[in-house]
Amino acid sequence: MTVSPRGRHAAGGALVAALALTLAACGSSSSGSSGASGSSASSPSAGSSAGAAAGASAAGTHTVRDASLGTIVVDGKGFTLYRFDMDTSKPSKSNCTGQCAALWPAVPATDATHVTGIDPKLLGSVAGSGGVKQLTLDGWPLYTYAQDSKAGDTTGQGVLGTWWAVTPTGAKAKAGGGSGAATTSAPATTGTSSGGSYGY
Repeated sequence: MTVSPRGRHAAGGALVAALALTLAACGSSSSGSSGASGSSASSPSAGSSAGAAAGASAAGTHTVRDASLGTIVVDGKGFTLYRFDMDTSKPSKSNCTGQCAALWPAVPATDATHVTGIDPKLLGSVAGSGGVKQLTLDGWPLYTYAQDSKAGDTTGQGVLGTWWAVTPTGAKAKAGGGSGAATTSAPATTGTSSGGSYGY
C-alpha cells in the first residue's frame, strides 16, 4: 500500500507526540517516586529524630539550669552528669566498678570534644571501668545514672548520700532532692543495700 507524503507526515507527527507523552510519563513517574522517597526521608518522625540525634552529638557536654539544683552539667543528650564521693580528684581515681559501673556508666572522655559553659582547663580524663578513658571535671570522674530515663532527670542526686549532680566547677550541686522520689533512699552507712555506699 502506498502512503502519500501528507500521510507520512501525519504518521510521523503522531509518533513524535506518542514519544513525547511516553517521556513525559516516565519523567513524572520518576520525579514522583523521587519526591515520595524525599518526603519519606524528611517525614516529621524520621527528620525530627535524626535532627535531634545530630543536635545532641553536636551539643556535647554543656550546662543547664535546674529549678532545684541550680546550674549543673549534662551530656550531649541532656542527661545529668554526677560525681561520686568515694572517688578522688587529686589524683583522679574512679572507684566505681562492677555492678556500680553498670548502674553509673562512666562518661567517655570523648564527650569533651564540644563543651559549652565549662572551663576546658578543668576537664581531663582518667582510666575508668574496663580501661575506658573517663571524663573528669576538676579531677572528679563523671558518670550518668541508669535510672535517669530522660533528659533533665536528676534522680541520682543524693543517692545514698554519695552521688551528686555536678556543677560547672566540679563541685557538688546544692543538696536538695532531684526530680525523682528515690534520690535519698538510704544513708551510706547502712548495709541494707547490696552495694553498700556505692548506690546499687
